[in-house]
Formats: sequence, C-alpha cells, structure tokens
Amino acid sequence: MKSSLSKIIIPALLFIFFSFLLIGFSQKSENNNVESYSQNSSGNLRAVPNEAFGFGEKLDYKVGYKFITAGTGYFWISPRPIIRGDNHQCYDIRFRVQSLESLRWIYKVDDNYKTVLDVDGIFPWEFEQHVREGNYRKDAKAVFDQVNNIAYANDKKYEVKPYVHDIVSAFYYVRTLDLGTMKMGNIFYLQNFFEDTTYNLGVKIVGRETIEVEAGKFRCIVIQPLVVQGGLFKSEGNIYIWLTDDERKIPVKVATKILIGYVGAELIKYSGIRGPINAKID
Repeated sequence: MKSSLSKIIIPALLFIFFSFLLIGFSQKSENNNVESYSQNSSGNLRAVPNEAFGFGEKLDYKVGYKFITAGTGYFWISPRPIIRGDNHQCYDIRFRVQSLESLRWIYKVDDNYKTVLDVDGIFPWEFEQHVREGNYRKDAKAVFDQVNNIAYANDKKYEVKPYVHDIVSAFYYVRTLDLGTMKMGNIFYLQNFFEDTTYNLGVKIVGRETIEVEAGKFRCIVIQPLVVQGGLFKSEGNIYIWLTDDERKIPVKVATKILIGYVGAELIKYSGIRGPINAKID
C-alpha cells in the first residue's frame, strides 16, 4: 500500500506545478482577453513593467498529500544576468522538483527546467527540460526567435505568435500582471508553445483569501488555471493557486484534487525578493 500510494503522490510534484502550463486548449477562445501583440517591421520588442521578481529570487516548496511530504521543489533566478538575442539582458530561471531521498527507492523524481527570460519583455529566448522519473527519461530544448516569431525544437522550425511563452516563462509573466484590478470571474488567456504546438492557456480570477503556510500568513489572490483533464491523473476537481495580493504575486500555495484526495504544494521559505511583501501578515 505504501509503495502504491507513493507512486501516485510523487509524480504529482510535476502535476501540481505545471499542469496548468503544460496543457493547452483544443480550440481557441472567443474571449477578448487573449494576450496578443503586434510585431513591427523594425524588430522592436515589447517592454513589460515588472515589480514582481528580480535577480536572485528563490522560492522553496514542499509537496505532499495530507500530512505526508513526498518531495520538494524550487524556483530560482540566478543573481547574474545572461545575454541573448541582440544584446538582450535575460533572467536565467531554474525550476527543480525532487522526491525525498527517503522515498527514492520507491520512485525517484529529479526534474529540471530552465528558461532564459528577457528582462524587459518577459518573454523566453530559450527553454530546456530534463525529466528523470523512475525509468523514464526525457530531454528537450526550444530556442525562440522572438523577432521573426519562430520556435526551433525537435530539429524543426515552427511559426509561433509574437511573444509566445514556454511552460516556465508563462508562470513568471502571469506574476507581472495587475491581477488585483481584475474582477472575480474574469478569464484571460496566454499562448504557450510546448514540444511542437502552440496552445491557449486560460487563467480565471477566483477571488481573495487569507492563508497560512510554513513561510507565513498572507493575503492572497486565488486563480484557477483552466486545463484539459487527462494524462497521468484523472482530476476530480480544479487546480487553485494562491498568489500574494501585492506587487510580488508570490505563489504561496497550489492545490488540486486527485483520486486519492487533495495534493498540494506550499511555500516554506523565500529569499532574494524584489521588494517588500505587503500581503504578509505579521
């Protein structure tokens, strides 16, 4: 029973963090809030205001089922910029999920993701994933030509929309948005390239809630990513994400219901934050 339970819980590490980014929609929405930008012929790129994150930020999480901690994960932005494109300063962002060492004899997870994110425009230039889950292995890379709207992946070239995201850059872009001014029930859409296809990713504003986790007590905006059901887990409910209700929009908690109950990820510590977390309650 312990082995079977762990084999369900541990792969949920990826599901919790990325199901809302990995899975698109089969049809394009008629909603007017779809992210869209025009690219002019001179190749000038957009600038997006960002007070949410900066160099050196690190967010650490524990992931588990009820009182069982199955693994850990973190998002980390290198303190040093890297250069891509035509001398564009970029964030070097890493995401890593690991099963606890004590559980690796049952099912080992060590997945690593990287995105090279334009500092000014909050769009990706490169994306990498290195998945290690049990006996499963997967390595992939995409390079984005954001001037000519092309993605290079799988030794092929794909036409993409302007400022298309990867599964990590989309997460950071959402943090830059002024979610606090959006009405409850509002849905906005992003475009996300994954493997060989561009998907629409929807995000719904659910409301506000104050929650307490190991990292502290926070006033939060609750959002609901809109995903297609299927894959490893059969979802019996929805995925919810709690972001701090301030300029940082730090993800404090993620929760979803699967067949065995609720699986969640909670913030345990943070460092290198761009500014004060005004949503934190002392």
